[in-house]
Amino acid sequence: MTYSVALEPLQKQLTIPINKAALQQKLDSALALIMQKLDATILDLGDKFPGEACKDGVWPHVENCAWTAAFWPGRLWLAWEMTNEDRYREAAERCLPAFRFRLDHAIRTNTHDLGFLYILSCVSAWKLTGNETARQLALEAADKLMERYLPDAGILQAWGTLDDPEQKGRIIIDCNMNLPLLYWASEQTGDRRYAEAAIAHVAQAATHLVRADASTFHTYFFDAETGKARFGNTHQGYSDDSCWARGQAWGIYGFLLTWRYTGDNSMVELSRRLAHYFLNRLPEDDVCHWDLDLCNTDAVRDSSAAAITVCGLLELVNGLPVLDPNREIYENWALQIMASLTENYLSTAEERCEGILKHGVYHMHDDIGVDECTSWGDYFYMEAMIRLRKSWVPYW
Repeated sequence: MTYSVALEPLQKQLTIPINKAALQQKLDSALALIMQKLDATILDLGDKFPGEACKDGVWPHVENCAWTAAFWPGRLWLAWEMTNEDRYREAAERCLPAFRFRLDHAIRTNTHDLGFLYILSCVSAWKLTGNETARQLALEAADKLMERYLPDAGILQAWGTLDDPEQKGRIIIDCNMNLPLLYWASEQTGDRRYAEAAIAHVAQAATHLVRADASTFHTYFFDAETGKARFGNTHQGYSDDSCWARGQAWGIYGFLLTWRYTGDNSMVELSRRLAHYFLNRLPEDDVCHWDLDLCNTDAVRDSSAAAITVCGLLELVNGLPVLDPNREIYENWALQIMASLTENYLSTAEERCEGILKHGVYHMHDDIGVDECTSWGDYFYMEAMIRLRKSWVPYW
């Protein structure tokens, strides 16, 4: 499938490649600090989870009820892979009963975020350790996610009950990251229904969430009965016609996850176009503002969107032919952004900050998690780190 989306020429050329050895040394030092902070958080949390974002540098301690809960075991699994220290595996495995309880008691499971929740907590556990309990739980979560599929519209409804008049027929760009739960379930069971729903949804997302200039809507509405496309708007971006930075990052990375499972090269080309739009709107230090339309202002940065984009760019490199000259360009951009995050956005051992990656944004309009560490920002910074350390098998 092809999509009529513009490819902007990259306006800023990185003429001096990042010194990989020097960056790796900085990442090694950062990893040591990250482990210290994770160790302290494990002790502080007990059987609770970190909240969506820090408050004045401190993680709220919450039950497993937020859409971000699995970014905590996700960080722990990454820590185990990078250090081979069993305390991180053990801490990640202690999270599993809470995900069993959450699904059994339908605790905020009327959401597409079941992918985020059960990929990073359970699919990861199964892939890394062969944990059959985790595998079965992830398959149940995939069945629950399939309940949100509206076949007449070809979409997975993002939020709310299926008869909710405000949310009915709504998709959001974030859902691209949740689709791997369905692709994985098809692989595990041999049942094509899961993958077919994911493929239908991503086609609607590519057609309607992505604008002709390669910017993206945050959300889009369809008529659930007829499938007719209605209109796009935002929930967290600056305005309905602006480009929310984290949404663009979800698009860059998320479309590539469909390519990973299906081999559909149109997803690679679409991601490339979204990446060019994103990169062309970066400020001097190459860490984006919270909305890309605010690129020429002093608006708050969103380091979490930058970390997601690093992962997306590194995945984009994997999606291109070995001899494609653009592979080096995208890798250099990923290294450049990662270097800036590492040098300018990490918390230090001396300051009172329990998170890792500072200056993220959760929800600007509601003044939640603004200029704070975020659960997903810390996770994706660590994912970018492991991608740069070894040939990594994604949990997605």
